[in-house]
Amino acid sequence: MSQEISDKQRVAIHAANLVQGGMTVGLGTGSTTNYFIEELARKKQYEGLDITTVSSSVVSMIKAEQLGLKVISVQQINMLDLYVDGAGEVSPDFTLLKGLGSDLVIEKLLATASQQMIVIVDNSKLVQRIGESLPIPIEVMPFAWH
Repeated sequence: MSQEISDKQRVAIHAANLVQGGMTVGLGTGSTTNYFIEELARKKQYEGLDITTVSSSVVSMIKAEQLGLKVISVQQINMLDLYVDGAGEVSPDFTLLKGLGSDLVIEKLLATASQQMIVIVDNSKLVQRIGESLPIPIEVMPFAWH
């Protein structure tokens, strides 16, 4: 019996197919990124894909580790080959709303450290203007609030 895949799964699988052995890959957080992490783990198990990952959140780190992916901390990298994450909203000019999962600073650090960033979204994330359907997130770093 064939199982229909969602648009979220489809874009996540496409992004995972761009990952090559030996890469260091940043993992975002969220429902679409979960599919990406699952596909990377599948590729590792069945295709022998050898990669190292760095997570933008504890949630993604735990998921990646549970699925058998090698995870290192952001402090252990100077650069990433690729960073893959979702977005809360995307406007027609490709402005992104990010950080709804409270990991905005780490997401920005990983995006800046990566040679390439892929944002995986489905049609439900497309809006005419940022902030149309979701609040604009801010993140206060406890050590820097003063």
